[in-house]
Amino acid sequence: MKSEMKSAIVLLSGGLDSATVLAIARSQGYRTFALSVHYGQRHIAELEAAGRVAKALGAHEHRVMGVDLAGIGGSALTDTAMAVPETGSTTGIPVTYVPARNTIMLSLALGWAEVVGATDIFVGVNAVDYSGYPDCRPEFIEAFERLANLATKAGVEGARFAIQAPLITLSKADIIRTGISLGVDYGMTVSCYQADAAGRACGKCDSCRLRATGFAAAGVVDPTAYA
Repeated sequence: MKSEMKSAIVLLSGGLDSATVLAIARSQGYRTFALSVHYGQRHIAELEAAGRVAKALGAHEHRVMGVDLAGIGGSALTDTAMAVPETGSTTGIPVTYVPARNTIMLSLALGWAEVVGATDIFVGVNAVDYSGYPDCRPEFIEAFERLANLATKAGVEGARFAIQAPLITLSKADIIRTGISLGVDYGMTVSCYQADAAGRACGKCDSCRLRATGFAAAGVVDPTAYA
């Protein structure tokens, strides 16, 4: 008897990392439920990119859920009164950190996972080429996995949730190489913190710099559309 395909929730921002993670989950044979979150981000073009990526990479379903993190503020990604840094000299956690963002997004993914019967949640956090966000560290992923198994009906009844973070120890160049090997078209993705309405990147923010450096290190032509 043929075993049923396992389901997984994949957090899909529309950026380079999350597109790679979706491709990885699909390559591992998962039926993927892609979840994007409209949290009040300034770079809303990434949500349109997420739709393109979900379709191109064969997600079983793609949903966009809304959370008003702009109502909390405290981040240059949600508050237009705060400037997005365009230099690489920032020390400490940068102002582009969005308070509790990954905790909230993983919580939404966990809820959907219970509904569709998935026990795997994929997220594109990275602890190598990243901006120093505390919710991108392995310790956070491990802690949330423990929470998922304690705080849910499915977990109490014996399901074992796993938070899959396949990029967490990879360089940006290695992420790009992995995605290309799995057929990801990075020209569809938007990573810029202040992309314009057409999805064109500024080429100056931290995310743009990390992305461009990654393509250069991977020896791959950068397909990013710049403003």
